[in-house]
Amino acid sequence: MSYMLLIHEPVSQRATRSEAEGRALYERMLRFGDALREEGVLLDAQSLAPLGQAARVRVDSGKARVVDGPFAEAKEMIGGFFHVNVATREEALALAARCPAAEWATVEVRGLAPCYER
Repeated sequence: MSYMLLIHEPVSQRATRSEAEGRALYERMLRFGDALREEGVLLDAQSLAPLGQAARVRVDSGKARVVDGPFAEAKEMIGGFFHVNVATREEALALAARCPAAEWATVEVRGLAPCYER
């Protein structure tokens, strides 16, 4: 089954690091992705740009409304994800616990499923 490991990080957290610290953490995440790839469970992984480069789109009465980031109400942002394919939820949870980001952020584990499932 496919699972997303979504990295929820505090919005201001990246700004607290130096560039060298940020690069070192990013390298750790790349090595984690490489390990998952070697294990044959990684389908995809990406880091996402900061909220200042994001936009939200909502269509109301047929008219699209675009709001550019950053978003004042946001306390967390999705910083990136790992899309993995493992047999059980427990395996996905174990991968999330191994993820370096779990040390400074929250790793949410979500199975992929049709939107009509509850």
